[in-house]
Amino acid sequence: MRRFLLLYATQRGQAKAIAEEISEQAVSHGFSADLHCISESEKYDLKTETAPLVVVVSTTGTGDPPDTARKFVKEIHDKTLPTDFFAHLRYGLLGLGDSEYTYFCNGGKVIDKRLQELGAQHFYDTGHADDCVGLELVVEPWIAGLWAALTKHFKSLTGQEKMGDTLLRASDAPLSAAVKPELLPIQSQVELLRLEDLGKKDSELWEQNKMNKSQPSLIEDFASSLIHSVPPLSQTSLSVPALPPEYLEVHLQESLGQEESQVSVTSVDPIFEVPISKAVQLTTNDAIKTTLLLELDVSKTEFSHQPGDSFNVICPNNDSEVQSLLQRLQLADKQVHCVVLKIKTDTKKKGAAVPQHVPEGRSLKFILTWCLEIRAVPKKAFLRALVECTSSATEKRRLQELCSKQGAADYNRFIRDASVCLLDLLLAFPSCQPPLSLLLEHLPKLQPRPYSCASSSLVHPDKLRLVFNIIEFPSNTTAATQRKGVCTGWLATLAAPFLQPNTEASHADSGAALAPKILISPRATNSFHLPDDLSAPIIMVGPGTGIAPFVGFLQHREKLQEQHPGGNFGAMWLFFGCRHKDRDYLFREELRHFVKTGVLTHLKVSFSRDNTPKEEEDPPKYVQDNLHRHSQQVARLLLRENGYIYLCGDAKNMAKDVNDTLVEIISKEAGIDKLEAMKTLATLKQEKRYLQDIWS
Repeated sequence: MRRFLLLYATQRGQAKAIAEEISEQAVSHGFSADLHCISESEKYDLKTETAPLVVVVSTTGTGDPPDTARKFVKEIHDKTLPTDFFAHLRYGLLGLGDSEYTYFCNGGKVIDKRLQELGAQHFYDTGHADDCVGLELVVEPWIAGLWAALTKHFKSLTGQEKMGDTLLRASDAPLSAAVKPELLPIQSQVELLRLEDLGKKDSELWEQNKMNKSQPSLIEDFASSLIHSVPPLSQTSLSVPALPPEYLEVHLQESLGQEESQVSVTSVDPIFEVPISKAVQLTTNDAIKTTLLLELDVSKTEFSHQPGDSFNVICPNNDSEVQSLLQRLQLADKQVHCVVLKIKTDTKKKGAAVPQHVPEGRSLKFILTWCLEIRAVPKKAFLRALVECTSSATEKRRLQELCSKQGAADYNRFIRDASVCLLDLLLAFPSCQPPLSLLLEHLPKLQPRPYSCASSSLVHPDKLRLVFNIIEFPSNTTAATQRKGVCTGWLATLAAPFLQPNTEASHADSGAALAPKILISPRATNSFHLPDDLSAPIIMVGPGTGIAPFVGFLQHREKLQEQHPGGNFGAMWLFFGCRHKDRDYLFREELRHFVKTGVLTHLKVSFSRDNTPKEEEDPPKYVQDNLHRHSQQVARLLLRENGYIYLCGDAKNMAKDVNDTLVEIISKEAGIDKLEAMKTLATLKQEKRYLQDIWS
């Protein structure tokens, strides 16, 4: 059987699941996949690898390769490596990303670019799958075309077919990889900053994404729903994915009722248990979103941080949702039983292993509460498996439709875009009775949630502050109820007994007796820090809770200026935005204080929902409007004074709008076209003078 090496770099399990799918399919196409996580460097050696390589890479953060690929990326970027280091290597790469982020699929692009710089060549064109419209739109045709590409590669080795310099493409796959030849030098500099002007391919992809997202509402048919389809889908023959092989055997054993600590949650990073020492509501009660500030007491831990760092909060699933799931699975009476897992002896799953995120000897309730992402949107493979557990013919057919190729639009509309979770599905399809083993096979790990440090350890040496909005969205199960974000809802509940209004934010503590404890862990250090050169000017752009790290920056700078009264400190600009001046202007008094003391040299605030008095002319609504108004100063700081610009906040709209605005400013003020302006901005990013901390 023809062997190929299959590596995946995953952050949340997507890339791993896709790599496993490739591995499963390989056998039926006459291939054998040697499957490994890219971090398992002891199990493969690219320097001596003679087989073709297939890599599936996700993207995390603001365009970084996933944590599992960090070591690999560092090693291949060793500047002493010769340009023919991987000249023997032939590979195909599938990148996963989200075009709502500026650096779309950048995790894959970084690895792809560097492999080519070291002499490796494609045997199959790169695919870029977009979670904004559905990964499967690229993933499925990319995998379908892989087998012909591998076949052609192996034939070329035996001399049956000369490959030449041509690349085989997945038929009809909407791959965004092949950048026009004349743009390749730009691509290497730009690291694919998203802008319509970069070249038609990316702008067309972006337009297509918008069309795909808006299409369901344009063709909305009130008769179709999560549980019901309409012609032609309801009458067509379906091509459904292959049934994923079962591989787990689950036993529930009565336990001795010992107390379980969430410290046993699996984590590669050190975990610290810390009390919440203060909780403040920063917004008024009539604000559209409720924003809280929590202060954690880290005095009894080894947790060190600096402004700009972020950290993880390890959170549980909502207890009422866990109980509802247990009831629906008819396992409520066994929730304190220990879960014992074994691999099925007759499983057809290659390389089957017990999921690492399910610890041994824990109760069923503990695993559903602390280990599994029960809110995860079920993938099509999970739906396919649920078909086999459904007795009603009507419900079975609908689940088949939702996981079929023909039902892709319905899957996107009623499951992916609606953020439907397993509990929603089980309530909508009452005849579906999945065994517990199926949940443990398909539900991903409950991920810790990242938060920015909103304080400086110079000012608050034993404290760590975080700021967040309590996320609320409609429940899919009952229209009347609102669901809260998994972590923000939990933190808000913990903080409720001692929550203070903002007017009393000064010094009141929750009291040691009341203080609930939470688990936190450090995140890999990033570059989102104040410059080493204190004289360098900095621009901070942070609407809403995006202001959090900048409060830490300003506290830190104020302390440094107190310690070095004669020091040469650069200008600090802050562009902040919120909806209403009187409802959600976060840290208003603190910011005024920083302006008064001269730490913050320029404060520019915009209010998007306040009514404009008639005598005022067109006030800025958003942070990008204020950036435009000060375009000369912004350009001067960045282009002439070696300044730094930091961006923190929402990736979906704000980050792209600010990015576009910066390109327009550089283009206008430097008198260059937009493509050159993009290259300039990309250079700033490479020099770590344009830094982002954004989230979706």
